[in-house]
Amino acid sequence: MMKFVIIFILILSVGMLGAGFYLKNSGDVDGEIVIGIGVLIVAFILMPLFIYHRYKNKNLKDFTFDKFRKDLEERSKSES
Repeated sequence: MMKFVIIFILILSVGMLGAGFYLKNSGDVDGEIVIGIGVLIVAFILMPLFIYHRYKNKNLKDFTFDKFRKDLEERSKSES
């Protein structure tokens, strides 16, 4: 369900960006407002939903450099 919501918001924001650029090139002043709203939707709605959807069941400790740092320390000790 969340995947479809994200895809819908993506299509909506890309459509708004396209319509905004079309309006701006045709001389309408409201084109910049539509472009701005499309960018705000991407930045404040789409990206947080996408990040939440991708990382909701993940262990965030797997994405830190602690393992990498420990491996480097072990390798440097074994080489000495």
